Amino acid sequence: MESAPIKFGILGCARIARKLSRAITLSGNATVAAIGSRSLEKAAEFARENGFPESAKAYGSYDAVLDDPDVDAVYLPLPTSLHIKWAVLAARKHKHVLLEKPVALDVGELDAILAECESNGVQFMDATMWMHHPRTQKMKEFLSDSSSFGQLKSVNSNFTFPAGKTFLENDIRVKPDLDALGALGDAGWYCIRSILWAADFELPNSVVASPDAVFNNAGVISSCSASLQWQDGKAGTFHCSFLADLTQNITIVGTNATLSVHDYVGPWEEKKATFSTLTNKSGSESEGRGEHSITITTELPQEALMVREFCRLVGNIKFGGDKPEKKWPTLSRKTQVVVDAVKLSIDRGYQNVELMT
Repeated sequence: MESAPIKFGILGCARIARKLSRAITLSGNATVAAIGSRSLEKAAEFARENGFPESAKAYGSYDAVLDDPDVDAVYLPLPTSLHIKWAVLAARKHKHVLLEKPVALDVGELDAILAECESNGVQFMDATMWMHHPRTQKMKEFLSDSSSFGQLKSVNSNFTFPAGKTFLENDIRVKPDLDALGALGDAGWYCIRSILWAADFELPNSVVASPDAVFNNAGVISSCSASLQWQDGKAGTFHCSFLADLTQNITIVGTNATLSVHDYVGPWEEKKATFSTLTNKSGSESEGRGEHSITITTELPQEALMVREFCRLVGNIKFGGDKPEKKWPTLSRKTQVVVDAVKLSIDRGYQNVELMT
């Protein structure tokens, strides 16, 4: 017997909320129950423009969404500086939390959010969509095959895009009072998550930012790079930027093979995604190299698969009496720890930062 759909409330009318509201509709186990904005008119207009069901309620405040007894879970696409307030309030109201990244301004804020979620028995997940694409699982299978891939040696990840004049002057991601982490929190979050994912989420022993960070006039990071180092010799490097051509690449090198993907953040095609492997055919360089392109198809876009998984966990809690899944809060925290370390390295004049692992 199928459970009733999980009812979502959305706090805010950010552009990304349009994508997530569609994902909720496509997921098959969720529905939009409410939308809240700072004005009732804006919330109602957003609901109309995005084809919300007639039963969806529009509210002129975020509090009203959290007070709605029909809302099971909330999606928070708010500026990072507002995450701690509204995620904590949501947890206290026993609403499950799907939170946009970066999840917090620092790990102290995230710990406060996670503590409230745990004490109130609600599920937490960050909205890193690519983690839920079936290509991601297929790539992990290749990396986990010691005979094919070997041991992980290095990861290089890039996520950059040319933001444009309007973005660089007006977007919340360049405002110190709204998203003070700038490109590091926005694009760098994806890079760091991809490196940790390749390393099975083993935290590095040290992190150092490259002396190439670019800041806007308000002191917010527009571009930066960093290196991560493990005691066993693994290394990770990344570059994130609002000032360069669109790139979303990962190159993962093992002792026997290399894996590459060129659109990891968001596949160029919604229902099809590829990655390539380059393998030493027989373990001998003289025998040549074998290159393969693997294509993965999916009926649903990755954001809908994310919503489906989140709602599966919420449904297990609501209808099955399960405890919240701890995997997703753990991955968020590890990512935030490295974000913090990169920021600290930059603030200290690009000094090396040791992590307590």
